[in-house]
Amino acid sequence: MYVFVLDKNKQPLDPCHPARARELLKQSRAAVYKHYPFTIIIKDRELENSVTHPHRVKIDPGSRTTGVTVLQENTARCVFACEISHRGFQIREALLSRRQLRSSRRSRKTRYRKVRFLNRTRPSGWLPPSLQSRIDNILTWVNRLRRVCTITAISQELVKFDLQKLEQPEIQGVDYQRGELFGFEVKQYLLVKWQHQCAYCGVKDVPLQIEHIVAKSCGGTNRVSNLTLACQKCNQAKSNQPIAKFLKKKPDLLNRILAQAKKPLVDATAVNATRCELYRRLQQTNLPVEVGSGGRTKWNRVNREIDKSHWADSLCVGASTPEKLIIKNIRPLLINAKGHGTRQRCRPDKFGFPKAHAHRAKSFQAFTTGDIVKARIPTGKFAGKYTGRIAIRFRPSFVLHTLDKKFDVHPKYLKTIHKADGYEYKQ
Repeated sequence: MYVFVLDKNKQPLDPCHPARARELLKQSRAAVYKHYPFTIIIKDRELENSVTHPHRVKIDPGSRTTGVTVLQENTARCVFACEISHRGFQIREALLSRRQLRSSRRSRKTRYRKVRFLNRTRPSGWLPPSLQSRIDNILTWVNRLRRVCTITAISQELVKFDLQKLEQPEIQGVDYQRGELFGFEVKQYLLVKWQHQCAYCGVKDVPLQIEHIVAKSCGGTNRVSNLTLACQKCNQAKSNQPIAKFLKKKPDLLNRILAQAKKPLVDATAVNATRCELYRRLQQTNLPVEVGSGGRTKWNRVNREIDKSHWADSLCVGASTPEKLIIKNIRPLLINAKGHGTRQRCRPDKFGFPKAHAHRAKSFQAFTTGDIVKARIPTGKFAGKYTGRIAIRFRPSFVLHTLDKKFDVHPKYLKTIHKADGYEYKQ
């Protein structure tokens, strides 16, 4: 991907090609300003003497993963792409565990507490922490990109999974079904629900067809609870026979399909709950915000023959998407939200009884859990050079996590290249 560039006053310039960045660094005209996203600062250039071009941030919000790209509008070149993995479900599980531990502790101690009534207030636009974290992750990266690139506009996929209308799509009439994007909204819902794979054989990365669990010739309807996805081979093999007969030799698969057909989409609910608040927060940046539906995004991607991925979906958001996109050699940055530590000082066992107490300090010898470091180990079993994320202990023995393994390392062999910011990065 391209490299972000700042002038000597830390004002954003146009991103440059990696070869140009290496040349500037070799000539000592520039220095590394930040590793994630990779940014250099030029020592002899000012914004007033440079020509910059408008860039657009494009966002495809998701419940578990959000795709973000930066598009140079005058050349239609994608200069940056990333996929942000959220930790909303981890937060929900942590809050549930805390609630259960507190409830059991109160019941053990039989402590009486007066009923709370109208003593809690929530500001306008309040969301549960598990949902708010998704919005915060996206806004954090939009603001980071604005600091290193000349962002002039934002595009957001304002997708909505209307579960009632999807259950009965006929209530919208013929006009809804026969528009230019006919078939994309319902199928997009099914792709998310069935994980982009055939419900019968589990094959992926092949064209999938909408399959009626109970065939229409046998009284089946177009309700989403009666729809699934199947590859052409399985679709033709099943034909209009009952699913119980088709899968009589696979009872476990039959039960799973029947259960999942009526299973509500937690991910779809999370997207519905955060879509409008994210749009409102993006508008507060004072940049023009363009919105587009999920059907428009898929229609753009299919017409431009781009493979399915989160960052590719974000690149195709909205009507402003150019006809030809330059996406050669794009390797998205994989960003995993890890949080900024925990306030929980007491570590309980599985029964809720305390077993250890966490240290109050968050750093040791200038290192913090989550720092990305370079390790140069001269001798021993793990001799060599490594780059990874560390977890500190309050003694000279840290845990270094690399892409394929983890091991203990002394802090004297470590050099910090990126301070902990709540995220883990992979290319």
